[in-house]
This record gives sequence, C-alpha cells and structure tokens, in this order.
Amino acid sequence: MTRADFKGQFADSSRSLTWYLICRTAVVTFLLGGAAFLHFQGEEAQTSIVPLLILIVVAYLQAIVSSLLLQSVSNRYLFSQVQIVWDLLFVTALLLLSGGIDSVFPFSYLLVIVAASFLLSRRLTILSSLCAIILLGGTLDLQYFGYLDFIDLGRGNAAASTYLSTLFVHAFAFLLTALLSGTLAERWRFSERQLLKKNIDYEELEKLNRAILFQIPSGLMLLSPDGKVLSFNRSASEITGFSSGEVLGHNYRIFFSDFEVDFDPEAKLLSRSEFSQVRKSGENLILGYTITPVKGGQGEYLGVLVTFQDLTQIKQTEEELKRADRLAAIGRLSAGIAHEIRNPLASISGAVQLLLEGDGVKQEDQRIMKIVVKEAERLNALITNFLNFARPKPISKLPVNVCEMVQDLVLMLKADSRFSGVEIRVDIPADCTIHLDRALIVQSLWDLAINAAEALDGHGFIRISACAEGTNYIFVEDSGPGVVEDVEAKIFEPFFSTKEQGAGLGLASVYSVMEAHQGCLRISRGSLGGARFELQFGHEG
Repeated sequence: MTRADFKGQFADSSRSLTWYLICRTAVVTFLLGGAAFLHFQGEEAQTSIVPLLILIVVAYLQAIVSSLLLQSVSNRYLFSQVQIVWDLLFVTALLLLSGGIDSVFPFSYLLVIVAASFLLSRRLTILSSLCAIILLGGTLDLQYFGYLDFIDLGRGNAAASTYLSTLFVHAFAFLLTALLSGTLAERWRFSERQLLKKNIDYEELEKLNRAILFQIPSGLMLLSPDGKVLSFNRSASEITGFSSGEVLGHNYRIFFSDFEVDFDPEAKLLSRSEFSQVRKSGENLILGYTITPVKGGQGEYLGVLVTFQDLTQIKQTEEELKRADRLAAIGRLSAGIAHEIRNPLASISGAVQLLLEGDGVKQEDQRIMKIVVKEAERLNALITNFLNFARPKPISKLPVNVCEMVQDLVLMLKADSRFSGVEIRVDIPADCTIHLDRALIVQSLWDLAINAAEALDGHGFIRISACAEGTNYIFVEDSGPGVVEDVEAKIFEPFFSTKEQGAGLGLASVYSVMEAHQGCLRISRGSLGGARFELQFGHEG
C-alpha cells in the first residue's frame, strides 16, 4: 500500500482520530488518575502528586485543542503524526517524573506504538518504535551519568547492567510490537478496503438493477408465495394503469382477476401464454406473459416473477393482416368470376330487351321480362361494386377541407327518405384539412351513414366529427343499438351482413378504401351509445 493510498483512505478518517483522542484521554485518566488516587489514600508513591496532576491537566488541554483542530485541519495524515510525536514526548515526560529506570510507565511506549500502527503506515510505525527506543535510551543514559539530578532523578543503586538490560528488553519489545501491530493493522486496512470496495460494488449493482427495472419495456411483477405483490416496475404501471403504491403489498388477484399463478416451488418456467386484462381506465387488454420461479442464494423459494407485455395492438394488427390476406385472395378469385358472369348477364339482358321491343308480346310476359331486366341491372350493379372492391382504383390524394366535404354530403343525405327522421350532427372545425381522395371518401362516408340510418330504423342521431391535429381521423357514430362483440370481428369481411337484403360489400369496400389511403378502419362503442366507426388516415402526401 502506498503512502498516498494510505493518506487518502485511512489517515483522513476523522472518526478514527476522534476515537484515538478519546481512548488516549481515558488511558491517561486511568493511569495518572489511579496513581493520584493511591497517593491521596496514603499509599507509597515514588512521584509527587503535583507533577501527576499537571500532566493530567496538560493531557486534557491537549485533547481539547486537538479535538477543536480536528474539524478544521485539512491534512489529517500530518495531524496524526503530530499526535504520535506528542504521545512519545508525553510518555518521556512521565518517565522522567516517575523515577526513570525505577518507573512503572515504560510500557506506555507500547501503547503509543500500537496507536501509530492504526493511524500511520507500517514504515512510520517502525520509525515510532525507534523513536521510543531513542527516547527511553536517552533518558536512561542521562540518568546513569547524573545529568538529571536537577529534577531529583539520581542514579540510585542500579548497576550499569541493569540499565542495559532494561533498555534491551524494552527495545526488543518496542520493535516486536511495531512489526506485529503494523502487520496486523495493514491486514486490517486491506480487509477494510476490500469490504468498502465490495460495498461500493453492491451499491453500484443495486443502482444498475434499479435502472434496468425502471427502463425495461416489459412489465415485471414479483409475487410472494402467498400471492402478494412485492415488486411492480414502471412499465407494469404504464401497461395496467395501476401505480406501484396501489399494488404493492396486496394480493395480485385484486388487480388481475383473470390471471392464475401456480406457486409450486418445483414448477418449471412457464412458456409464453396470454390472458385478458382490464386496464384501470376500462380499456380491454391482451397481455402475453411468462412465469419464472424465484429462489434465493441458499435455494429457498421466494415466489414467482411474472413478465408481461401488452399485445393488444399486435393482436389487432394480426387480425387486420389476416383480414387483408383473405380479402386479397377473395379479390383475385372473384375478379375473374365476376367478369365471366358479367358477359352472359349482358347477353341475357340484351336479349330480353329485344324481346320486349317485339310485337305480339303479351302483357304478362312483358311484366316478367321487365323483372328480368331489372334484376339483371341490379346484379350488374352488384358485380360492379364487387369489382370496385376486389380491384380498387388508384387513389389520388389531395388536401381536402373535411368540413365542406361533409356539409355537401349531409345535403345529399337529407334528400334521401331514409334520413327523414334522423338528425345529422356535424362537429368538424372549419379549417380541418386532410389529404385524401374526395370521391372515394365521400362514397365511404355515404355507406357508413346509410348503415347508421338503417341501424336507427329511421329515428335517432348521427354525428360526423373529425380531428386533423397530428394523426388525421374522421368519426361516424350513431345512437343506435351498436354492434355485438361477436359481429365486430367479421363486420369488415366481404359478403358478411346482418341485413336480410344486404350484400355485405359496403363496409368491406370502406375498409379497402382506407387501406388504399394507408390508413385503417376501426369500430368501437361511441359516446351516443351506438356504433362508432373511426377512419384513421396515413401520412399526408
């Protein structure tokens, strides 16, 4: 470990220095305070009480000053070194005042060395032990040669060998303590660094996990073995309309009534499946989901993870593609048949008309022949409509004022006897403009209006509205009984009709026209209570 790493990671910790100052004050109080207490109790003491009290006061003052400076000092590594130097000098002063070689306090150097190992690097810890040896040796040397007699620290009766053995034993103890405590402190710091790094990694992983759960487009729902919702991500809330606060802690069946989960711990990963769900706003959804059993690090069963996506739009697109495929196949097959029918039909109609122009045709035969001609014309019109459906003409899209177009359409509708008891409401901005083929859309709106009038049975309301902001829409809705759900799936298919005399080509033609506009035609329940047809147009141009 380099000095820079040590300074950056450990010596800069104010908490370690705070505990060090507290422990040092406690040790001084225990040692010197105990000696002062014994002196007051009348026990024998080698030191005078006054120096001990002075040292206690000095120690307390130094601790107070150090505590105040600790909050403002920027270089705490240097501050730690100063504290160790102070302690070495303090122990040396205590040694001088407590008898030198006869003192019981040389072991205090060991406490300073141990403290240095936790505050400083191992190199400086060994340097601290060497300083302690020098200070102890210098004190004993000065005492031996009588240079400390002025503080009543005489040589006494100790021999030179006693001084040497005392210095040797303590020097060996100081160095051994520095090596052992320095090594242990280095290992402790290494373990602390690894633990700190691991904690940082766990925090980063947790942040990354939260970010993934927040950004993932699929809905994620974690369920406990008793069915309670433990986790509900953002996408799940957006899909279902329920916030995580509403769902968490409650049984999932409250919000997913048509969804059943197998909580068998031995269950395998459930393959893709689907279920119906009602959104909070009331919209019907089709959700695709998978279920995965969740186990902890020890293999304990934690519940299941449900992953789901909104397939509603995809299902609608699939149905539209299937319908388009069916229509294309029918168109290709029927176009040829229609031409083959049209030719003999024209011959039959022409022949009958020639017979009508002849002389001597009875009145009864004329009536029958007129019926034949009329039905032939009706059949020819049906074939013409079918050909237009099966092989629609190329469209020519131009910017059209929808309000003016619909107003013209309303005038034509009011002239039809089927609209005599029907009120037509127009809710379109005067400047509403959409790129479309006017003739085809007018015909489509005419067909939708006729269907609405027949559904109303001659009495009710029809509303035609439009929106041209962003995506372009035209809506046709009525106050009739609406369309039952089973019929909605087949209503745009050719030759499907709920009317006795209906050919089933009106809505199919409208659907084909909207496809040619690169748009779509949808049906839903309108605000008037009946059916609502939505004509959505593609991009302008």
